[in-house]
Amino acid sequence: MAVESRFVVIRNGAEVETFMDKKTADEYDKMLDMADNLSSILDQSSLELSEQAVEDISVFLAKNREDILIALQAKKPKVDKPKAVKKAAVKLQDAS
Repeated sequence: MAVESRFVVIRNGAEVETFMDKKTADEYDKMLDMADNLSSILDQSSLELSEQAVEDISVFLAKNREDILIALQAKKPKVDKPKAVKKAAVKLQDAS
C-alpha cells in the first residue's frame, strides 16, 4: 500500500489546487493572496473593467511579480554571468 502526502490550497472553503509538495502549495497560496490584494487595488481604480478582467489581470501580475518589481524599479534585474566566467569560477573552487 502506498502513502502519498498532498497539499491542498483552499480558498473560501473550496479546494483550488492540489500539490505534491508543501513549498509549491505555499508559493501558489501566496500568489493567490497577492492577486486578491491586486484585485482590491484595481477595484478602487476609475478603470471600467469586468470582474473577469480584474481577476485575469491580478493573477497575471501576481504570477509575474518579479518582472513587475523590476519594471517598477523596486528590484534590480539579475545579471547572468557569462558561461566562461562561471566555468572559470568553478575551476578555481575545485582547485582549492
